[in-house]
Amino acid sequence: MLEFLQPEGWAKPIGYANGVAATGRTIFVGGQIGWNGQCQFETDDFVGQVRQTLENIVAVLKAGGAEPHHITSMTWYFTDKKEYTANLRGIGQAYRDTIGRHFPAMAAVQVVALIEDRAKIEIQATAVVPG
Repeated sequence: MLEFLQPEGWAKPIGYANGVAATGRTIFVGGQIGWNGQCQFETDDFVGQVRQTLENIVAVLKAGGAEPHHITSMTWYFTDKKEYTANLRGIGQAYRDTIGRHFPAMAAVQVVALIEDRAKIEIQATAVVPG
């Protein structure tokens, strides 16, 4: 069971939750990047890599018996804040297409680089499947 936490009097966040309380089996998804299941990049397009990264997260969740609506938190790491903000509309569409209208607690961080040179985005996620 998930409960979205919104402190009284706070402005409602758009595209994420301030907090999530959950009970059940926890699944930790290691950082996923924008390559396919054979560790090959199919695109260098930022939104394309976001979409693939989210699809990878969904595949790992499925392997653990979870679905996107079980995600409680996500941390997004990207190499270029300007590229991220310039693509918010496409990122939002890729997110809704893959995860749906489920918005867990999130953080977004610009980093100097990711381990794979072609990777533009890495996302780590945690999900809780009700007991």
